[in-house]
Amino acid sequence: MGRERLTWGLLLRVGVLLTGLCVCVHVYLETGWRGTPAPLGRPTQDSQNWSQQSRTKAEAEEQERSIKRRISYVRTLKKDSQTKKEEDKEEPSPACCPPLRSHRKTPRWHIDLEPWAAVSHSLEDEAKRFLSYITTPQVSCASLTGDEAAQEGTKGAWVACLDPKFSLSHRIQSKHCRVYSFGLGVDDRTLERSLSRAGCEVHCFDPSLKQPHLQQADMWLHRLSIDWRDPNPAFVAQRQYAITKKLATILNDFGHRQVDVLKADMESAEWKILENLVLEGVLDSVGQLLLELHLHWAGFEVGGDDPSVVRYWFSLLKELERANFRLFHVHSDRAKPHLFLHKNVLNASSVYTLSWVNTEWKP
Repeated sequence: MGRERLTWGLLLRVGVLLTGLCVCVHVYLETGWRGTPAPLGRPTQDSQNWSQQSRTKAEAEEQERSIKRRISYVRTLKKDSQTKKEEDKEEPSPACCPPLRSHRKTPRWHIDLEPWAAVSHSLEDEAKRFLSYITTPQVSCASLTGDEAAQEGTKGAWVACLDPKFSLSHRIQSKHCRVYSFGLGVDDRTLERSLSRAGCEVHCFDPSLKQPHLQQADMWLHRLSIDWRDPNPAFVAQRQYAITKKLATILNDFGHRQVDVLKADMESAEWKILENLVLEGVLDSVGQLLLELHLHWAGFEVGGDDPSVVRYWFSLLKELERANFRLFHVHSDRAKPHLFLHKNVLNASSVYTLSWVNTEWKP
């Protein structure tokens, strides 16, 4: 009995001690432990320090990135500036000489007249210079078409250059040759038929045809003519010609960029046609130009006294030379009257057929 009381008393004391120990531990944890988190809304000193360090680090990184961007931008500007300076050094502008004049592409309204042949401004001096110019070939052409024409009695008036050093022979071989022939009631198409058999695409333009378009053998016939009227826009606006068009318009309507051979027998309209070709700037689309000249009078819409007319003729031919055309064949029709502006000047024929080749033409 005494032992049982001693055991219960011991257990009671141990329980009281354990209870007290738990209370002490609880109190200690509530009040004294530094690692205890603070209540919500009241940050501790350590959390404030950590937050401040985080913000400082983020600001430092952002500032570093900004500095890098500024450095990159400055380096880019510097590099572009250096590149521009190097380009300026590589292509210095000429100090002494003006740049070469570029090829005219915009329409002109008048040709540049050549200086007078002599101070006297006489018809004889102008005619002598002009006739000497049109009867002196500037380049040689080894091969000419025109054998059939010679056999038929025209003595090779219309010829085309087939010399390999020029482009026509190569265009015929590659089946890309194109021929335009303009005339007024022309019956002799020997040259056109010869080039057509050689493989050229031939278009003949004649306003006297009854049908707008007609295919005859290997050639196309069109009721259309090249416009020879005054190029001044005031005249063009007042008149409308349904069957005449500028060469540039015809090329555009037919979808053609160039023509290898352009033949024109326009019965005294050739001077204004030639002027239009020069002023339109389409001569670089023509490989060879075959033209019949009529000298017995000034020609349609060509005015002035006789010396001025011949000076104008000569100036037109010099425009051809400036456009890289060179005369390679001359034919004078001795059966025609020897009239030069209604006069007998230097025994000149009234009709000459001239053939030019564009030496810089590369289709």
